[in-house]
Amino acid sequence: MKVGIFKDVFEMSLDSIKSHKLRSFLTLLGIMIGVMTVIAMVSVVQGLNKTFLSELESVGPDVIMISKYEPGINMGNMSEEERQREDLTFDDVEAIKSQCSLVKAVAADLTVSLFESNPIKYQNTESSDTIIIGMNEDFPKVISVYLPSRGRFISGADMNHRTKVCVLGADLRETLFPHTDPIGKEIRIGAKRFMVIGEMEKRGAMFGQSRDNIIVIPLTTAMKHFSYDLSNIEIVAVPTKHEYLEEATEQIINVLRGRRRIPVGKPNNFALFGQETMLDLYNQLTGAAYIVMIVISSIGLLVGGIGVMNIMLVTVKERTREIGIRKAIGARSSDIQNQFLIESIILTGVGGASGLIIGFIIAFIVRVATPLPASVTPWSIALGLFVSVSVGILFGILPAQKAAKVDPIVSLRYE
Repeated sequence: MKVGIFKDVFEMSLDSIKSHKLRSFLTLLGIMIGVMTVIAMVSVVQGLNKTFLSELESVGPDVIMISKYEPGINMGNMSEEERQREDLTFDDVEAIKSQCSLVKAVAADLTVSLFESNPIKYQNTESSDTIIIGMNEDFPKVISVYLPSRGRFISGADMNHRTKVCVLGADLRETLFPHTDPIGKEIRIGAKRFMVIGEMEKRGAMFGQSRDNIIVIPLTTAMKHFSYDLSNIEIVAVPTKHEYLEEATEQIINVLRGRRRIPVGKPNNFALFGQETMLDLYNQLTGAAYIVMIVISSIGLLVGGIGVMNIMLVTVKERTREIGIRKAIGARSSDIQNQFLIESIILTGVGGASGLIIGFIIAFIVRVATPLPASVTPWSIALGLFVSVSVGILFGILPAQKAAKVDPIVSLRYE
């Protein structure tokens, strides 16, 4: 189609849409809802992806995670063997450190029981809902985000002597010491006194849960003075070099099999896995969300597409005489077809653009008003526009072809 003819057809299509504003709005409403759903859901899923990947990156690519159970295990579907597995212990951590020559560091942490009240106080100020975590001295070597911004971290001597020292998370530091340097000050955890030796950088919230309202104490001190559940112990190791990752993993397996007296030929009653396993598990979970998103948005787009086709078929009927006049003065069937197809594309394109804008607004509200992160990506914008225009073409072809096939003689007689 030549540029001049295309411009005329485009202008006629716009005039037709403007002359039936309410009908045009109702036609694009279904497309708008479908695209809005796609953008809003993609934004939330992409936000979750970014948050999760940033957490994985903070750990590092060479980590070896050691757990009592396989990741993603369904606690309701455990076998009898899995239910009877021994807990991992701090002695296992020490054995890995001493017997695995290719392991550079082994981090271990244990969250103090959340079922007992241990308020944290400094003078007359008290913090609530603070998570107390026991960690060993290797934690910052494995997960760098725990490097203190001021002061120092737990040391080997603190671990050996079970000293009552602590490192404050950023939120706890702001609560207890808003205008005072906390280093060297003494606070209370429950009835016990601890000296502050360091404070950590602010990490922000994840899924609405603050990662800064924490206090870190030596793992051995936590096990001596507080109640805990060994099934919650987390152990993460790193090899001396990336090239030794597989060999270091084998060393850890051999040490743990020996300590747990597993006979030759019997499977491990513990699990070792890395970043790839966690990423695969996460992708499986988000994959289900994507399927739901596709189904919901497809229903909206299908309804919207059918609405577009129905309205365009009615429009063809109403404009039969107009079509006859245009053909009588020289318009070709292809010009008529293109006019109606362009009208359909404009309607769905405007609906798609409106859906994008509303989807952005919803994503912004979700990010501000809820714990869920939301992130709009360029590919989701392109996807929304592409889908809306494709729906216009797909569901506009039949009405456009019907309009193009109208007999001009019959059309001129049509009232």
